[in-house]
Amino acid sequence: MNKFKTVITGVIGAGAISDAYLVNLTGQFSPYIHVKAIAANHIENAQKKAEKYGVQACTVNELLADPEIEMIIVLTPVGSHYKLIKDALNAGKHVYTEKTITVDSAEAEELLHLADEKNLYLGSAPDTFLGSWASTAKKAIEDGMLGDINSFSISISRNNDLLTGMFPFLRQPGAGILRDYFVYYLTALVDLLGEAEETAAFVKAPYPSRTCIFPTSPDYGKEISTPNEAVLTAILRLKNGITGTIHDDSETYALDRADFVIYGRKGMLILSDPNQFGGTVYFRAAMPKDFANPEPPVALEPVNEYSSNCRGIGAADMAKAIRSGTEHRASGMLALHVLKILEAMERSGASSKFETV
Repeated sequence: MNKFKTVITGVIGAGAISDAYLVNLTGQFSPYIHVKAIAANHIENAQKKAEKYGVQACTVNELLADPEIEMIIVLTPVGSHYKLIKDALNAGKHVYTEKTITVDSAEAEELLHLADEKNLYLGSAPDTFLGSWASTAKKAIEDGMLGDINSFSISISRNNDLLTGMFPFLRQPGAGILRDYFVYYLTALVDLLGEAEETAAFVKAPYPSRTCIFPTSPDYGKEISTPNEAVLTAILRLKNGITGTIHDDSETYALDRADFVIYGRKGMLILSDPNQFGGTVYFRAAMPKDFANPEPPVALEPVNEYSSNCRGIGAADMAKAIRSGTEHRASGMLALHVLKILEAMERSGASSKFETV
């Protein structure tokens, strides 16, 4: 058996998410990816990560100019994605980026066209839909466990008083609940049930400023600007006719809470949190054997082992696709479609009308 030729990779970005990626890319996904170097705007940050994970530190320009490096993984805030991805593609590198692919879909479409012209791969997080819970749910749906599917419901709660103090990037443009958090749910939803066609939404930012309550923040006790959207209520119709309701309130309960259910003629699937790789999927049959004492939902057996933090699995899957010439699942096209859904929700929130995706 031929040994897999690892894809030599450079990472841009040395922030908090880089540890989750580098642990996995230099560990469980190292048979597919060889991280050669890491770059960051502040070279001292790159040097710290390089020393910790046994890779090189360099500038972004040096990374892009390295002829050995085949793939770039971008782990910077979304506002910087467009330029970094474009520069990397123009340097002849395949690119995988953290979510969301870009701030707006026009930029993403331009980058996808550029990747096609140069015969390069472009992929994007989130890749949690490749984890155990979503893969288990996908198999159950494909096996016909639910029968005909007509609807879904999603309800989420978080607390921005805490989160915007803990993670200052959430105050930046493009880091509201749609692009930073709901993108996980939509990516899983599209992968499980198909593309969206139409939406109507109410979107609001009820607290454009607040007092920072996170004790270790340098802004603790100060007034901070939090202009991004934080509450979403929407309905969504998919191209196959499946409809669903969506609710996300990030100004309430301090611990993430997620309810994600898919309803079919034969029963319902109670799903796990799309922000996580693992979790249990439950099936509840439409008709209890004993209506007086209905049986509890049945936990489905996981179909793969990716239940812990597996950040980078999308990049590893893309590396395998690069070598085999096949398609990768956390693709730029999927990310573009999800971004267009988010934009349609924003337009609907402004127009008070149904908007086509």
